[in-house]
Amino acid sequence: MDQRARVLLKTLIERYIADGQPVGSRTLSRASGLELSAATIRNVMADLEDMGLIVSPHTSAGRIPTPRGYRLFVDTMLTAQAVSADARVEHSVRAQLHSPEPQRVIQQAAQLLSNLSHFVGVVVTPRRNAAFRHIEFLTLSQRRILVILVDAAGDVQNRIIAAARDYSQSELTEAANYLNAHYSGLSFDQMALRLRGEVDTLRSEIAGLMHAAVALGSEAATGAQEQVVISGQQQLLDVDDLSGNLASLRRLFELFERKSHLLKLLDGAAQAQGVRIYIGGENDVVPFEELSVITAPYEADGKVVGTLGVIGPTRMAYDRMIQIVDITAKLVGNALSQR
Repeated sequence: MDQRARVLLKTLIERYIADGQPVGSRTLSRASGLELSAATIRNVMADLEDMGLIVSPHTSAGRIPTPRGYRLFVDTMLTAQAVSADARVEHSVRAQLHSPEPQRVIQQAAQLLSNLSHFVGVVVTPRRNAAFRHIEFLTLSQRRILVILVDAAGDVQNRIIAAARDYSQSELTEAANYLNAHYSGLSFDQMALRLRGEVDTLRSEIAGLMHAAVALGSEAATGAQEQVVISGQQQLLDVDDLSGNLASLRRLFELFERKSHLLKLLDGAAQAQGVRIYIGGENDVVPFEELSVITAPYEADGKVVGTLGVIGPTRMAYDRMIQIVDITAKLVGNALSQR
């Protein structure tokens, strides 16, 4: 693609994002700053259409970008100045991420992403450190044993084991002391593997109790793992590009209900450096040509612990969305690191 075609494509996409109307040759002639005849512009538009970068909707004389056109625009035509930090956006984000509770910070971030973008904000809650730190066993009535599990982050989980026989408190103390002395710092999966290897060296009754406790710990850690906080789904009802297609809206809302699908997408984004953009069905997890997803990982104390982002129509102001997502990710990380 020559420079002339690039300028015209960039102009067409910027005008369509701003106005939401198919862009014709006359508009491109005025807005591009190129001294080209209408016939020349039409020829370039035909070439861009053949390349799959633009399309003419219905019988309109104007063109609109395709997902492939948006991808080229985002990858090669957004300037560094366009996506640099906006002080006003940063001030707005910083002012609203003020809760002392980490979960509240995550909820605020999702709502803030939605409010600033006018689309859907999504945040994956921080991954918990599931490493084991301490365990206690306490006898309850009717062969029930209370297991108190403390993980490396200091979070406490209480679980009850239905025992096959009665245990004395001294036996329970023996089992707890063994686990605390030999397994502290390991994940529950690592504990289970080591227990299987050491079962011959332990009394069978105590080994069974330990296995049950580790299984409960693994279950508790898994249950507390990543959840997706979503805010602003109703915003999509006001998006012209989506509101007229009830079938698409229904599919989108089903996506938000199946949070596991969003987790799969956002988990992949957590491996990226900085902002990542999915456009118009590029990812199997969000196979909708009408949607774009902009994500970024966020850190706490120097480690990536989650992902956040914005979900909206392909016709969006990508430069501003990148700013919003990037700044929010950095400030969420700062807010969590200070706790």
